[in-house]
Amino acid sequence: MDGLDIVFAELQEQAGKWSYEILQADCYPYSEEWVEKLKNAIHLPAKEYQLLHADYGHYTGQQINKFIDEHQLHYKVAVIASHGHTTFHMPERRMTGQLGDGAAIAAETQLPVVSDLRALDLAFGGQGAPIVPIGEKFLLGDYDYFLNLGGIANISHNNPDNYIAFDICPANRVLNMLVNELGKEYDEGGQIAAGGMVNNALLEKLNALDYYQQPFPKSLANDFGTDTLYPIIKDSGIEIKDALRTVVEHITIQINNAISVLGNQQPATSNQKLLATGGGANNTFVIEQLSKSLQGKNIEVVVPDKKLVNFKEALIMAFIGVLRWRQEYNVLPSVTGASRASIGGALWTGQEA
Repeated sequence: MDGLDIVFAELQEQAGKWSYEILQADCYPYSEEWVEKLKNAIHLPAKEYQLLHADYGHYTGQQINKFIDEHQLHYKVAVIASHGHTTFHMPERRMTGQLGDGAAIAAETQLPVVSDLRALDLAFGGQGAPIVPIGEKFLLGDYDYFLNLGGIANISHNNPDNYIAFDICPANRVLNMLVNELGKEYDEGGQIAAGGMVNNALLEKLNALDYYQQPFPKSLANDFGTDTLYPIIKDSGIEIKDALRTVVEHITIQINNAISVLGNQQPATSNQKLLATGGGANNTFVIEQLSKSLQGKNIEVVVPDKKLVNFKEALIMAFIGVLRWRQEYNVLPSVTGASRASIGGALWTGQEA
């Protein structure tokens, strides 16, 4: 809900090896009106939802045009990949929904657009998530684990024989919902959480939720955080700072549990490295707690430069779009559980012939 992430990236492939450079990157904050529209999208009647889908597509295209203007990128953009804003995600019904009509983006920008990146994987029986591991594998392959601390925390295990990834637990979305009650957008550096105390009764309830016992492949919709975790936290009646501290502990425990499960797939080696990205990687307290908890597993937590921390997912969406443009597989069925690899994404040709 914070804004629209846009990157201009150059991607190159030589003899099967990919390299990248993020040349420009921005996050355009949403207005209060757009925050409310996106927040309430799942409650709209079908016609109003489709109208919002089109409106958000045109809005996205306009923001891309603004980005191109500000960075003087005219005639430099080969293809646009747009993930959109996730509303519904129901892999058990082979359905996922992302707002942001690709045709509208193509019409606004008059450039080729790849959108609807998850749908084909779900049609083949996959979770449609996480989808970033394809980019981690080919662009960032020097780490043992990749952790993304976004609205939902997800992890990838860089096992060359069987690349595995899955959603772990809600993260920033729930932390931000709690700190919003104090009139703040987010808990900068985790300072408020650091001043709280872990509530063990609440922690036990959170850790006992059924999802955490399920085997992978598995994925989470945002409403697991908003409609399941958050009400349990509020029902506890504890202070916000203690709730934040308890959720940080919950996240840390679940990441540890996920690594323990993944580590069983391949013998652990000494001096392993975990690359942490996403907005939560800017939360100093979360990273400190995670680093302490992983010392016993000989895993070093690495936080890269700010550009990769904040724009890794946007970069990988660009990569997924490039693979679609090249008619190459852009999803890992070992991650999603799909029956086969696929070339996902709808292609909209916005330029004149």
